[in-house]
Amino acid sequence: MATTVPVKTDAPDGGGPGGENTPGAARAPRRTGRLRRVSLPYLLLLPALLLELLVHLVPMVTGVVMSFKELTQFYIRDWSTAPWSGLDNYDLAVDFNAPVGEALLRSFLTTCVFTVLSVGLCWLIGTAAAVCMQDTFRGRGLLRALFLVPYALPVYAAVITWVFMFQHDNGLVNHVLHDQLGLTDKPSFWLIGDNSFFALLTVSVWKGWPFAFLIVMAGLQNIPKELYEAAALDGAGMWQQIRRITLPSLRPVNQVLVLVLFLWTFNDFNTPYVMFGKAAPEAADLISVHIYQASFVSWNFGTGSAMSVLLLLFLLVVTGVYLALTSRGRKTADV
Repeated sequence: MATTVPVKTDAPDGGGPGGENTPGAARAPRRTGRLRRVSLPYLLLLPALLLELLVHLVPMVTGVVMSFKELTQFYIRDWSTAPWSGLDNYDLAVDFNAPVGEALLRSFLTTCVFTVLSVGLCWLIGTAAAVCMQDTFRGRGLLRALFLVPYALPVYAAVITWVFMFQHDNGLVNHVLHDQLGLTDKPSFWLIGDNSFFALLTVSVWKGWPFAFLIVMAGLQNIPKELYEAAALDGAGMWQQIRRITLPSLRPVNQVLVLVLFLWTFNDFNTPYVMFGKAAPEAADLISVHIYQASFVSWNFGTGSAMSVLLLLFLLVVTGVYLALTSRGRKTADV
C-alpha cells in the first residue's frame, strides 16, 4: 500500500509567484494607502485655495494691470482697450506738489495717526478688561458676553447707530455732553469738520477693542497661576505682577494682535464710508475712502489702481519689517 508523503512548500497558501502575500504585493497597498493619507488634506484644501485665487488673486492682478492704463470713464465699457500709460499714474500719485499727490499724502498721514491711536486704545482697553476679568466674581460670564457685543454686531448696524447718536440736533452724544453735563457751550457737529476725526476714532475703538479683549483673555489662560502666587509671596503688588509676569508672557500674543489690528484699521473702509458717505470730511479722509473717491467719484480708475498698489506695497513693507523685528526680539529673549 503506497503512502503519501506530504510535500512542504516554501510559500504559504496563495504565496506563490504573483500571490497576494508576496512582499511586493503587500508593500504596494501600504504605499497606496500612505499616498492617499498624504494627499487627502491637500485635496480637501484645493476648493478653498481655488476660491481664494478667484476672489483675491485675480482682482489683485487685474488692479495691478489697470494701474498701468489710462483707464477713465471713456473706457469703462471695455477696460482692456484703454491705452497704456506706463508709470504716469504712479508719478501723478507720488507728486506731492500737485493737488492729487498732496491730497493723497494728507490722507496717508491722517490714516497713520488714526491707526496708531485706534490700535493703541484698542489694545489698552482690551488688555485692561481682560486682566480685570481674570478673577472669579459673580456676573463675570455676563460681563464677558456684554464686552463682546460690539464685536459681534454687524458693522453697518453698529455704525448707523453711532451716526444717529452723533446727530447735531437730536443725537445722544450732544444731549449728554451739552444738555446734561454742560461740558460744551453749544451742541457740536460730530460728522463734519475737525470733530469728525474723533467721532470716527470713537467708533473704531468701540468696534475693535472687544477683539483685543478676546485675544488677550485667551492668552492669559496659558499663564500659570503659580507665577502670580509666587510673586505675591515675594511681596510683588498688582502692577509689578502685570509688568513682570503678564506683559512678558503675553508678548507673542500681543505681537500678532497688534499686527492684525494694524492691518484691519489701516484698510478699514466700511466704518468711514457708512459714517460719512462718498465725501468724507478732510479730517477723517482715510486712505481707503480716498482711493474710492479717486476711482469711483473722479472716474479715474488708473490713478485709483496705482494708489491701491502703492498702499499694498506699503503694507507689505511694514508687515515684513514688523515680523523681522519681532522675530529678532524673540530670538534675543530666548537666548
